[in-house]
Amino acid sequence: MDIDERGGDTADKAKTALRSVFTQLMSASKEMTTKAISKLKSRLLLQSQLRSLTEKEELVLQLEKQYPGDIGVLSAFFFNYVKLKPGEALYLAANEPHAYLSGDCVECMATSDNVVRAGLTPKHRDIQTLCSMLTYNQGYPEILSGLALSPYITRYLPPFDEFEVDRCVLPKGSSVVFPAVPGPSIFLAFVGEGTMKTGCWEGIVTEGDVVFEPANTELVITAATSELQLYRAGINSRFFHGL
Repeated sequence: MDIDERGGDTADKAKTALRSVFTQLMSASKEMTTKAISKLKSRLLLQSQLRSLTEKEELVLQLEKQYPGDIGVLSAFFFNYVKLKPGEALYLAANEPHAYLSGDCVECMATSDNVVRAGLTPKHRDIQTLCSMLTYNQGYPEILSGLALSPYITRYLPPFDEFEVDRCVLPKGSSVVFPAVPGPSIFLAFVGEGTMKTGCWEGIVTEGDVVFEPANTELVITAATSELQLYRAGINSRFFHGL
């Protein structure tokens, strides 16, 4: 969905229109939702015999299989359909809706107590709260490729101070040094096995392990007999530069 936001009044009207349409959709009765999805599914299956479906249309059919009768199937038309490649990332500002559909990813989130769900989930939903809190900004999200800190480390810097994420991919037998930083860090071993070593501690990490690193601590990581992939989350380095 694309609504022209140029000009102050036009932008406000566009957001108001989007808010109204999206809220009415998400608030539709179960009976109305089920009927609409059934009709849409039948039409798309018929169209698929006559032409190639768009990516969004194919996505809707896929979601209908996973979550039949769910309002999230129809809300897909209001969302960007983003496919990330390995090593790519995106950031979402507060009060922006999203849904993970497939594949593996690492998520880092600022402290929050208001995760609100409204579709594509068996968990509790709070549609009224969700629709009232969204920004209704429009546009395609910025895809981050990261900043290479070394041959093995890539850093992803969102435009806010709360956090940054480093991705480390070490070939077997290779080592890398994470310099000491003023804030604490959390490391997640994603794939493989290796060792971590500080001035006063050394340990083995395997897939799924999480390690807390105190502030002002240098860390040496070495991959074992296979590639080691891990992620580090910490306070955005720009925050310390501004002190």
